[in-house]
Amino acid sequence: MNGAAPKGATGPAPGPRNLITDVPGLAVGQAEDVGARTGVTVILPDDRAVCAVDVRGGGPGTRETDALAPENLVEAVDAVVLSGGSVWGLAAADGAVAWLGARGRGFRLADRPGVPPSPVVPAAILFDLANGGDKAWGEDPPYRELGRRACAGAGPDFDLGTAGAGYGAAAGGLKGGTGSASLLSADGAVGALVCVNSWGSVAAPDGRTFWATPFEIDGEFGGLPLDGLRAGPGQWGPSKAPPPAGARQNTTIACVATDVALTPAQARRLAVMAQDGLARAIRPVHAPFDGDVVFALSTARRPLVGGDAALARLGALAADTLARAVARGVFEATAWPDAPPGEGPPAWRHRR
Repeated sequence: MNGAAPKGATGPAPGPRNLITDVPGLAVGQAEDVGARTGVTVILPDDRAVCAVDVRGGGPGTRETDALAPENLVEAVDAVVLSGGSVWGLAAADGAVAWLGARGRGFRLADRPGVPPSPVVPAAILFDLANGGDKAWGEDPPYRELGRRACAGAGPDFDLGTAGAGYGAAAGGLKGGTGSASLLSADGAVGALVCVNSWGSVAAPDGRTFWATPFEIDGEFGGLPLDGLRAGPGQWGPSKAPPPAGARQNTTIACVATDVALTPAQARRLAVMAQDGLARAIRPVHAPFDGDVVFALSTARRPLVGGDAALARLGALAADTLARAVARGVFEATAWPDAPPGEGPPAWRHRR
C-alpha cells in the first residue's frame, strides 16, 4: 500500500503550484545569508488581511502576536515574517515594515498628511545559531536587510527545502527546510508554509518514512509505502540529541492561509485546528524547548458559505495541508553548499 493519493481522485486537490500562493491574493519572498546559514521568509498579501495566531511551543520568539487577539484593535496585517536567527531574527520584521511603509502600506491611525501609515507585521523566529555558520555579525546582524530583500522579491513561486527561514534548519536528526502545500476545495482554497526546525522527528524509526505519509498526494514527498510507519512508545525516529544537548535549538514556525473571508475569531480557530498538522508530521512536538507558532491568514476573496461547518472543514484541510508541507520541506532539503562532507545533519535523500 502506498501513502500517495491516486491521481484523478475526487474531492479537494492541490493547486497548480502546490504552494501557499495557490491561495489567491498572496505572494511569498525569501532571502538567505549563505555564510551565516540563515534566512527569512515573508508571506505578503496583496491587501491587508485578517490574521490570527496559535502558539503551542514552550519557548516561542514572536513579535506583535498579542495585537492579533480577536478583542484587540488590529484586525488585519500587512505581512507575516518567519525568520531564522533566534532573537536577532525578529529584526527581519523591521525590514518588512520599512519596505511596506515606503510604499504607503499599513494601518492608518490618523489619515491626514504627514502621518505615515503603520505596517502591522507579526513575526516568529527559529533557532539556527548553532549550525556552523558565521554569526560574528557584531552590531550589524543581517536580518533587517534580509527582510527587506524578501519583500522586494516576493512573487507566486519560491524555493522549498534549504531556502528562506528554513535555510539553516534541522528537523530532528535530518536537514530541515521550508515546505509548502495547498488544497483547493468547494469551501475554498487552503495553503500552508512552514519552516521546519523541530526537536522531534519528521520520520518514523526507519529514518525514511515520513509521519505525514498518510496525507501525501501524488508522491509529493517520495511516495513511500506505509509499511515503515510504525513505532513503539518512546520510539520517535531520528530526533535531535536528548536535552540538554539537543534542547533549545528548535522551533517549527508556519502560516496557513485561505481565500475565504474570516473574522479574527474564525481565523484563530483555523490556526488552532491547523496546529494538528504539526502533530501529525512531527513526533514529539510542542515540547518545553520548542517555540512552535502557526499564523492563519484570510485574503477574503470569497464568502464563508456554510458557517461553522464550513470553517471546520477548512480547519481540517489546513491541518492536513500543513502536515504535507512539513514533509515537503524536509524532502526537498539539501546540504549547505559550503559544508564539508559529514558536517551538519544529513539530508533525507542521503538516508534512502
